[in-house]
Amino acid sequence: MTSEPTIIYPAALVRTMDPARPTAEAVAVRGNRIRAVGTVEELQTYPNTVIDDRYADRVIVPGFVEAHSHNFGGALWNLTYVGRFERVSPDGRRWPGCESVDEILERLRAIASEMPDDGSPLLAWGLDPIYYPGFEVTATELDTVSTTRPIVVMHASGHLSVVNSFALAESEITAATDVIGVRKHADGTPTGVLAEPAAMSLVKASAIEMARGVSATTFENFAADAVNQGVTTATDLGSAIVYDDAQLAELTSIVDDSFPMRVSTFGFGSMPGMGAPTNAAERVAAIRDRSTDRLRLGHVKLILDGSIQGFTARLQEPGYYNDAPNGIWVTDPAAFEQAFGEFHRAGLTIHVHCNGDQATQVFIEVLERTLAQYPRWDHRHTVTHSQLTTAAQYKRLAALGACANIFSNHIWTWGDQHRDSILGPDRASRMNAAATALRCGVPFTLHSDTPVTPLGPLQTMKHAVTRLTPSGRVLGAEERITAEQALHAVTLGGAYTLKMDHEVGSIEAGKLADFAILDADPLAVPEAEIGEITVFGTVVGGAHYAAAAAPALVG
Repeated sequence: MTSEPTIIYPAALVRTMDPARPTAEAVAVRGNRIRAVGTVEELQTYPNTVIDDRYADRVIVPGFVEAHSHNFGGALWNLTYVGRFERVSPDGRRWPGCESVDEILERLRAIASEMPDDGSPLLAWGLDPIYYPGFEVTATELDTVSTTRPIVVMHASGHLSVVNSFALAESEITAATDVIGVRKHADGTPTGVLAEPAAMSLVKASAIEMARGVSATTFENFAADAVNQGVTTATDLGSAIVYDDAQLAELTSIVDDSFPMRVSTFGFGSMPGMGAPTNAAERVAAIRDRSTDRLRLGHVKLILDGSIQGFTARLQEPGYYNDAPNGIWVTDPAAFEQAFGEFHRAGLTIHVHCNGDQATQVFIEVLERTLAQYPRWDHRHTVTHSQLTTAAQYKRLAALGACANIFSNHIWTWGDQHRDSILGPDRASRMNAAATALRCGVPFTLHSDTPVTPLGPLQTMKHAVTRLTPSGRVLGAEERITAEQALHAVTLGGAYTLKMDHEVGSIEAGKLADFAILDADPLAVPEAEIGEITVFGTVVGGAHYAAAAAPALVG
């Protein structure tokens, strides 16, 4: 009886992230698993081997693990992009950034002029007015684009949006609307700016809602972006799909055995309309056994606060640099504790959105009380974003067995604004403190939160290693980590927080054959050039996927 062939892939270098054998000349794959690493000569001693030299001039590294991303990033490319920096869509098209509010409005007017005169909504994304000091984007500005159709423009963070007067009227948002996050002029009339879910969900033509849900095109774009960036495992961090049997069945049919990446889908744990946490916990626990080779279920996301650059994050003293009022509790701390307890007791892993250090403090205190009452080992509950987590907080997180998912991309995307107008020089230099997490012994990963910032672990590595801002500053030199530490964070670090490190994250015998194919070794190029490394594609479970676009992104 002939055994399944073992395919040997020679490479310029195989960087394994396995300390027992950190580099190799080739990797051998049988079926969907790694059989061995070593020299070609060693690997040819295995039975029934075949050499495939397609990667002989490439560098093979473990497939990157993106532990904070969103599938609806794949849907946003059907809308109009109005962000500050250039972005590359999954098909390789370049979308120039908008350097002024005038450019934003001109782009919207151009789109509006091409739309049918049927009152259909104009939806856009990527806006952040903080890049344009002294200029506003409110209903007044959007009314210059159109007064006969609703316009909804999502902020880059996803935590705010701005709508025109038509959308305000259509959604019956008035001076009498008493919802936290509906920003108003001095006379009480709405400005058109809506902060956080309670306010944003009032809009009938919501860009967020139209971009969510199950869509084959959305997931195909999501996966194409992942292949372009070397990502073989990604999260959909916060989904209501898991609560609907029909949508879950459709998701399973989309993310099938031939899908170009593995997806770990986290259910939203507490959002408007989600129902009782007990029911949600029972549901998410019950569907864990519906996980497949490419689709993983059984984790939960909770959200405590908002966005730092949107001034909706919750900060401890001394607060915001400009003395802006403290932010918004997306989930009230008491309700958060109840939900957290339900999911913890159900045996689920919980990732909690905490941008501000006050939110991290609530997470820590709730975790400590919950563990005291319901002890559980190896829970891997994770502070996600963890942007202002302090050294004292990291020490407590380590003691409690928690993880961190750090948003290093913020150092580039909003670093200058954090220093100059949001947090000030001292506090900004301490944010996204990967070196402190490392010193304190907290397992951590790094993320993009795509579509908030571009998916691209090599760029994310560069930002954690250099901490450069667009103006050329180094923001907090002492919080820089090494390239090797950053590579660990976006491979084994991400896998650990998803409880998948026994399957992915390193190249070693028995693990799934998930690789990123690069043109250079991330540990050998100059640190500032890590993000310029070309990704040629990925291997997922032994199947090969070619990149449609090289990641020549800004930064």
